[in-house]
Amino acid sequence: MTFAIELEREDDGRWLAEVPALSGVLCYGRDRDEAVARVQALALRVIAERLEHREAPAEFLNVSFHAA
Repeated sequence: MTFAIELEREDDGRWLAEVPALSGVLCYGRDRDEAVARVQALALRVIAERLEHREAPAEFLNVSFHAA
């Protein structure tokens, strides 16, 4: 599974990172790297939660991210 991360810089200087394929996976950071790190961590938590609740296929997963 490869997830795109969309990045946007806000007028106040903060960065916003979002994984559109995972509803609600959106994070702010003081800089680009912090926003990317936070959104990747949140995405992994969402994926883990789905696996635990059997809302995702129970198969071995490879997860990667790329900036869109």
